[in-house]
Amino acid sequence: MPPCVSAPLADAARSAALRIASALDYVGVLCVEFFVLEDGTLLVNELAPRPHNSGHYSIDACVTSQFEQQVRVLAGLPLGDTRQHTPAVMLNVLGESWTGPHAAEAPDWEDVLAHGSAKLHLYGKAQARPGRKMGHVTVLGTTLGAALTAAAAIRAILKP
Repeated sequence: MPPCVSAPLADAARSAALRIASALDYVGVLCVEFFVLEDGTLLVNELAPRPHNSGHYSIDACVTSQFEQQVRVLAGLPLGDTRQHTPAVMLNVLGESWTGPHAAEAPDWEDVLAHGSAKLHLYGKAQARPGRKMGHVTVLGTTLGAALTAAAAIRAILKP
């Protein structure tokens, strides 16, 4: 289950990310990934100067996805509204989800998609390997709680 982030922690992360982007004179989509220590201290774990897998949920749950926003930036177009319009949880689909001889059998996508709020995105990679990200599922809900509940059921399908 994903951790809930307090408003002050979210504000601190947003402020740090903006300071980093400003210091780099950065233009475009920039992912700043943080670790949160037990005492609440934020540490930058990764900078990704591009759309990043941590924001893939934006395809289904935001007015403007990170991919569309990057195109807008590069084309000199006005930026889009990035508000999240629907509560969502994103699940990575890793190579461990494939089973059978030589990891040839994919998960039962019909069972995944039986959850009407599930949006399946496969990346077209030919070979599944442990730890390899093969795709993701965005699970939408009327509330975050509903999305978390559906995501837990889908997670059980994806795990071998």
